[in-house]
Amino acid sequence: MRSKRGRNFHFALTSSIPVFFGYVILGLGYGLYMHNLGFSFWYPTLMAATIYGGSVEFIIATLLTQHFNPVNVLLITAVVGFRQFFYGISMLTKYPHHGWRKFLLLFGLTDETFVINYSLRVPADCDRTAVQLWMTILDYSYWVLGAFLGGFLGSAFNIQIKGLDFVMTALFIVLALEQFMQEKRHISSLSGVVITIVCLLIFGKTYFLIATLLLLVAEYYYFHRRHQKAGDQV
Repeated sequence: MRSKRGRNFHFALTSSIPVFFGYVILGLGYGLYMHNLGFSFWYPTLMAATIYGGSVEFIIATLLTQHFNPVNVLLITAVVGFRQFFYGISMLTKYPHHGWRKFLLLFGLTDETFVINYSLRVPADCDRTAVQLWMTILDYSYWVLGAFLGGFLGSAFNIQIKGLDFVMTALFIVLALEQFMQEKRHISSLSGVVITIVCLLIFGKTYFLIATLLLLVAEYYYFHRRHQKAGDQV
């Protein structure tokens, strides 16, 4: 029979297999993308290990090829990763008082890890905290492994895939269209397009993103407060 530690690891490993395929394939694409941009294979590996932000890493890879603007990078990272703020709140009851392990659990709180750890039904003969920790570590290792393989294979075989630099643009277009189709009202989507175009015309390519993000946050706050007031009056 397996020890309790062995059961914890085995259960986490089998539960994380879907994430393994997704992360390794996407990480492979990220590593190849970094290679196509001209970076050595250790760049995607290091960024995957330290940033561990998925779409943020694709964005920063592109920003590294341009004139470096730390304010832009900070704002983009904060906005793209802001959903993790809500993940953290949701997991307060799931990660209670785990000591040093809590830091690893919070650092590894990606979309997929959040979904699995939040809804995971752990068998009675396993320790929930240990399973969640193993799940987080395994998901993290899958992403780093995929990024390493993509960068290494791209460098070793000089793989150049034309159009790979458009992958994030295409991804965001698909996500935006999917979100647009699911909306009951399209005020936020249409206003986002209008605000972006107006800011680009007024502030130019260098500063339009900062202005756009600030205005979108202000717009969100306005509609949120308006919705709250309408709810209070009901």
